[in-house]
Amino acid sequence: MTATTLTDRALLRLSGDDVRGFLQGLVTNDVTGALPVWAGLLSAQGKALFDFLVWADGEDLLIDCEAAQADSLARRLTLYRLRRKIEIARESALAVHWSPDGDAGVPDPRLPELGRRWVDAAPDEPADAAWRAHRLGLGVAEGLAELGQDKTLWLEANAAELGGVSFTKGCYVGQENTARMNWRQKVNRRLVAVRAEADPGEAARAWYPELGIAVRLMRIADIAADPGTLRPAWLDRATTPAEDASVKEG
Repeated sequence: MTATTLTDRALLRLSGDDVRGFLQGLVTNDVTGALPVWAGLLSAQGKALFDFLVWADGEDLLIDCEAAQADSLARRLTLYRLRRKIEIARESALAVHWSPDGDAGVPDPRLPELGRRWVDAAPDEPADAAWRAHRLGLGVAEGLAELGQDKTLWLEANAAELGGVSFTKGCYVGQENTARMNWRQKVNRRLVAVRAEADPGEAARAWYPELGIAVRLMRIADIAADPGTLRPAWLDRATTPAEDASVKEG
């Protein structure tokens, strides 16, 4: 059996009265158009609390999130629901699937090189380890262990480069600070994957010894100077202008 199931992911189903409008006013990306999209639910200061993908399932929405954080995310969304007639519950009949190539599903909305992703009722063998290695090899961070909770500004998580934010959709939680950082080009740090054969300790957000890779929040000026930093093309394009600007200012 082919290994495609991401067992560390879970699905929340949002159903009821105008679920797209409800989520649209909360998350960083535009959920009124084509789905899936990658999005975040932020603090009022613009720091990541949860990140996830949003899928359409008829009139309902499915939130593809970390399994360990699914209940916490559901509770947070319920706080915003107020008296809306919306149900937020785990969708246990479906599983999240991934493949590095092939024709199944759709390209990951963050980066086509991440592979194909889909939601299906039939789980198969776990693909979590292969997915993590593939994702980190492309320098893409996700989840509580790597982004932290209320620790990383959304744009520091490379949200603009990976399609995780809309600057035209209107208000959402944390929008004011996120928009200000973007227009003023004040993103001075970024989450990056770095080579790390030994435990980097508190210098890293997360360390995967089996991969020899850690995730760190680094100043842009330090990224190019660190030979262990993985710099895929998308990150190189994002950081080079800022580095040039810092050189001129110095």
